[in-house]
Amino acid sequence: MPSPNAFDQQVYAAVARIPRGQLATYGQIAELIGVWGAARQVGWALRRLPLPSEIPWHRVVNAKGQISFTPSREGSDWIQAELLRAEGIPVDAAGCLPLARHRWQPR
Repeated sequence: MPSPNAFDQQVYAAVARIPRGQLATYGQIAELIGVWGAARQVGWALRRLPLPSEIPWHRVVNAKGQISFTPSREGSDWIQAELLRAEGIPVDAAGCLPLARHRWQPR
């Protein structure tokens, strides 16, 4: 895998700050790194991570508080659900999470 570009590095650094048991949205990460409106690009950067990864990519969800289930994720959405459950975050069968209760508030 080629080394990550500067945007990806910023995404990974921000996501690495999310504590265990807390969640952030793709848009929240985009805003945190100063690229408001780039939620989709944050998702693409996280998809480029090789798995397994030390970056807690699984703690980033969509703005609706859901895991983005899609065939193109090649099963990583199911891995995400299991990793979140292991951290004590309930995930229902549709991939919905209690975002308000577990939302990360960075300083």
